[in-house]
Amino acid sequence: MEILGYKRPDGQVGIRNHIAIIPTAVCSSTVAANIAAQVPGAVALPNQHGCCQIGADHEQTVRTLIGLGKNPNVAAVLVIGLGCEGVPIREVAEEIAATGKPVEVIVIQEVGGTLKATAEGLRKAGELARKVAHLQPEKMDISEIVMAIECGGSDFTSGLASNPACGIASDLLVAAGGTSMLSETTEFIGAEHVLARRCKTPEIGDKLIRYVRDCEQRAKLLNVDIRGGQPTPGNIAGGISSIEEKSLGCIHKAGHAPIQDVLAYGEVPSGKGLYVMDSPGQDIESITGMVAGGATVVIFTTGRGTPTGCPIAPVIKITGNERTFKMMEDNMDIDASTIISGEETIEQVGKRILDTVVEVANGHMPKAESLGHKEFGIYKIAPTY
Repeated sequence: MEILGYKRPDGQVGIRNHIAIIPTAVCSSTVAANIAAQVPGAVALPNQHGCCQIGADHEQTVRTLIGLGKNPNVAAVLVIGLGCEGVPIREVAEEIAATGKPVEVIVIQEVGGTLKATAEGLRKAGELARKVAHLQPEKMDISEIVMAIECGGSDFTSGLASNPACGIASDLLVAAGGTSMLSETTEFIGAEHVLARRCKTPEIGDKLIRYVRDCEQRAKLLNVDIRGGQPTPGNIAGGISSIEEKSLGCIHKAGHAPIQDVLAYGEVPSGKGLYVMDSPGQDIESITGMVAGGATVVIFTTGRGTPTGCPIAPVIKITGNERTFKMMEDNMDIDASTIISGEETIEQVGKRILDTVVEVANGHMPKAESLGHKEFGIYKIAPTY
C-alpha cells in the first residue's frame, strides 16, 4: 500500500509540510502566534513552559521542543526565544537543524522588543515559506507512517468497539512494516501486567511496570487519590466504573503486536513496530509527547465526543457511540458503533480505520484539522521554581 509523503533530508517521511514557529518560553508565545497567523503554512506551538524548571522536568521540555521541530511533518522551523529563559534557545535550533531542514532563530530581547521581533519573524518565516513551498509529496510505502493512538472522553463503547478496532488498525500497520505508539501510563493501571507480557524482553516488561509504579507513586506523594481524576467524571457518566476497567479498555488500542520498547515522554522510537510511551492520561499532553516522538498521524477514540486536534499531526476521530457520532457529526470522522449493532466486525472497522489513515496521508483533511483544532500542551512532571 502506498501513501504520499515528503521525504526530509534526514530520510524521515512526513505527510504534511508545516513551518513550525516554536517559542522556547511562554513569554515568546504571543509573538510566535502573531507570526504564524500571517504566514501561509505556518503553525505556532504555544509552549506554556520554558523557565524556572529544573532537573528531569527541564530536560523533558527541551527534549519535547526539539522533537516537535524534528517531526517529519515539519518542513522548516523558526525558533522564537525571549532571551533569559531556562531553555537553551540556540541549542534547540541547532539540534533541529541537524536534520537538514532550514531553521531560523529570533531572540526578542536582542532585536529590541516584541514589535521588532514580530516584524523580523515575518520576514524570516516568509523566507522559510518560499524555501519549502516547492516541495511536492512523492509516493512512499505505508511503512513510513508513524501512528499515535489516543483515547479521550471515553465511555462504555470505547472498550467494546472503537478501541479494539484501533488495535486491528495498529496490527495491520505494524504487519505492513509501519510504526505505532500507545501512550497514557495512567490508563495502564490495573492492566500493566497484561501489557508487560507482550513486551519483547522481560527487561522491557519491567520498564513498563516501573513507569506505571512511578505514576502511582507521584500521586501518593501528593497525598491524593488518583481515582479523583481517573476515571474522569465524564468517563463515569459514560458507564466506566473504575480505573482498572478503563485501563483494560485502553490497552485494546494496541492490538496484539509485540511491544518493541517503552519510551520516555517525547522519545523517538529506535525502529519499526509497536511502542509504548510514558505519558499522562490527559489527551493533549499525551498527543504532544507522541508527536515529539515522531508520530505523523493520530487516531483518537472518543465515546462521549472530544473535538481536539494537534498543530502538527492530523487527528482522526473515531467513536463507538452512535449517538455521539450523530450529535457531533461535525467532529467525528469514523462511526465504529456498527460493531455494536452487528453491521460490521471489529476487523472490518479496523481495516476502515487504516484506510482512512492512508487517505489522510494522501492529503485528505480529517475534521479536527479542517476546523483548525490545534490544541497543544507539554506534560509537566515537577513544580515550577
